[in-house]
Amino acid sequence: MTVLAQRMRAQRLSDRAATTEELLDSVLALQAQDVNALRLAARARGVQSLTGPIVRTWAMRGTLHLMLLDDLWVLGPLSTLIVQRGKRRRLELGLTDDLCARALPALREILTEPLTRSAVVTRLAVVGIALDPKSQAPAHLMAYAAANGVLYRTLDDEYALLPDLPEPGTVEQLWRRYRRAYGPATVDDFVAWSGLPKSQARDLPELADEPAPPTGGTTRMLGHFDTYLLGYKDRSLALDPAHARLIQTGGGFLTPHVVVDGRVVATWRRTATGFAVHPFGDRPDVAAEVADLARFLGVDGELTWDGGLVPAR
Repeated sequence: MTVLAQRMRAQRLSDRAATTEELLDSVLALQAQDVNALRLAARARGVQSLTGPIVRTWAMRGTLHLMLLDDLWVLGPLSTLIVQRGKRRRLELGLTDDLCARALPALREILTEPLTRSAVVTRLAVVGIALDPKSQAPAHLMAYAAANGVLYRTLDDEYALLPDLPEPGTVEQLWRRYRRAYGPATVDDFVAWSGLPKSQARDLPELADEPAPPTGGTTRMLGHFDTYLLGYKDRSLALDPAHARLIQTGGGFLTPHVVVDGRVVATWRRTATGFAVHPFGDRPDVAAEVADLARFLGVDGELTWDGGLVPAR
């Protein structure tokens, strides 16, 4: 199908990237709250090791994403919304507007090197910003500071100071970059992906999508939180609604799944000796993907099959 072929190419699933920078220049961002899942997403798109001028920060939908440093212009249309949506929870945790305002210059002062969250809390206490290390207050303060362009979270789950940011972007710029990474797609898809209110997405320009050659047997094993499905509000073209509950289990969580030519055809999981695949119908040819995934993870690559899954009615 032409649309799925275009989306697979845009997401670098059929036309794989050679480097981290090439990948992120195409897809803009990869979901990154789970680093292991992030690495699986990069592998599926051809990248074996995440290197280069990259940052992991809260962006679309207020969730962690990996992006190129030069693409942090996306905070322009997103940061105010992230801060506003997190305010109620911050106040519940004692993070008043005054405390947050004082914390930003304090964080710039103490982040002389990448630090763990506990080390950040310790150093903040020394400069008069006291946080309960057993609460969620430190995590929410870090997200607030990231949205304000102060810090980012490394792949080692440490916090580091951001260099000077690029000029803030606009909603239209974000729309254009989204369409390059996910098109063909609709404004409703963009709103769902970005987390922006639909009122900010009015009057966006119509954009044409580059034609893509049809795929033929492109098979990828995708992990939790993969951006291929998360990029759309309406996922029915790629995921049969009859199987949706097997993949979409709530809270933005996606069960690891197998995609063939853009269609989700199975789920998969790790086993003690390799991988088990649960097809929705005919068994897909996953031998090459299983072998590559086993190599990437450094595990055994035995393939086992479970009976076709039938969702509860």
